[in-house]
Amino acid sequence: MRQKLLFSLTACIVGILLIVTYQISRRQQTNQDMQETSVDLPQIIERGELVVLTINSPTSFFNYRGENMGFQYELAQVFCHSLGIKLKIQAVNGEDELVRQLLAGKGDLIAYNLSVTKSRKDSLLFCGNERISHQVIVQRRDKNVLKDVTQLIDKDIYVLPGVYSERLENLNDELGGGVRIHKITNDSLVSEDLMNWVAEGKIDYTVSTNELAKVSRTYNPNLNIALKISFDQRSSWAVKKTSPLLAEAIDKWFDENGETSLVQSINQRYFGTDKHTSHGTILSLADGKISHFDDYFRQYAKEINWDWRLLASLAYSESNFDPTVVSWAGAKGLMQLMPATAHAYGVPAGKESDPEESIKAGVKYIAALQKIFKKVTDRNEQTKFVLAAYNSGAGHVLDAMALTKKYGGNYLLWDNQVEKYLLLKSHKQYYQDPVCKNGYFRGQETYRFVRAVTDRAKMYQLKIKEK
Repeated sequence: MRQKLLFSLTACIVGILLIVTYQISRRQQTNQDMQETSVDLPQIIERGELVVLTINSPTSFFNYRGENMGFQYELAQVFCHSLGIKLKIQAVNGEDELVRQLLAGKGDLIAYNLSVTKSRKDSLLFCGNERISHQVIVQRRDKNVLKDVTQLIDKDIYVLPGVYSERLENLNDELGGGVRIHKITNDSLVSEDLMNWVAEGKIDYTVSTNELAKVSRTYNPNLNIALKISFDQRSSWAVKKTSPLLAEAIDKWFDENGETSLVQSINQRYFGTDKHTSHGTILSLADGKISHFDDYFRQYAKEINWDWRLLASLAYSESNFDPTVVSWAGAKGLMQLMPATAHAYGVPAGKESDPEESIKAGVKYIAALQKIFKKVTDRNEQTKFVLAAYNSGAGHVLDAMALTKKYGGNYLLWDNQVEKYLLLKSHKQYYQDPVCKNGYFRGQETYRFVRAVTDRAKMYQLKIKEK
């Protein structure tokens, strides 16, 4: 009996020791794992690279004419430059995914207007410049502009289902009813489309966030976005709680640089600069002159087997024949080539505004695009694909072709086929599709660009002699 009791006691002690040993081992492993995943500023500087998580959107990050752009992207790029390290950008789908990827160690920083919430504060350190967002009524600038929410009674407001319609419905209840809310359930429309409708006079009112509305106003200067209809929502960048030194460095950088001309110019580029090029008329119809550069257009159009008047129409749409113009995105010269593209196709540094150099490089770029779209064997169709790629970047057109093919369309036809899916690349359902490799794109301008260039070329061909 005594032996049995002793055996049981020994077994019990051994069991307790095993459990304690296991717990200690597990705790040590957890601490080791945390140390391995706890990357802060010293480790980031040592490896020479900051991994930044963001979302494809018109304000955060997108690809335009083959170059990465976006307000948050450029701020992160300048911050990295101040530390002497490289930026590695990773776009993910949605705010929840941003947080999940950050906490999983897939990135060091969320460079996006991430909503500040109590639950997120438990696991994140919010840092950098705090931005305030709210919903606004988007309307046209005229003498009848609404200045108070009570004036929404008896008005027709067109919105997408979700946060915009929910806020309007709550506001309508607060006002005692009378606001006529029209929910647009068309899956092929996004908020930018409704704001374009307002600008064009198709509808009078819609709702958007103030930041997205500011972007839309740079394309549609006749919009008024002053009437606020929701409470403020705070947002900022964020890092893991195990990266306090990184958060401190970001806070310090924004404090010291937030009002500098560089940061203000980035802000102006995305939220203030008018993105339309003003346009004039034909130089001299009587003399058969489209521009001062017609001889160059005649000479170099032959290299791509284009009618010179089509090349002139392209230049007109891009720069209004002004060799000195610089676009909001940094494109320069008569043919509005991005700096990297201009240099890649032979423009010497400092010669971006030289008319002949710009046309020569533009033609070489068009020749390269013709090779990319050589599967489009119909010459007129290929021209539309090339024009679209010239304006947006080849990647977005290739994405639109892949989407067209996936959804059963003719990916070798532009009108009502590939152009349709380029327009849809501003929708998450489409730009997040696995066949898309280049993310978000605002396709309305490129859609209009192709039509404008080809229609104007036809007009030139009617009014101006070929030689």
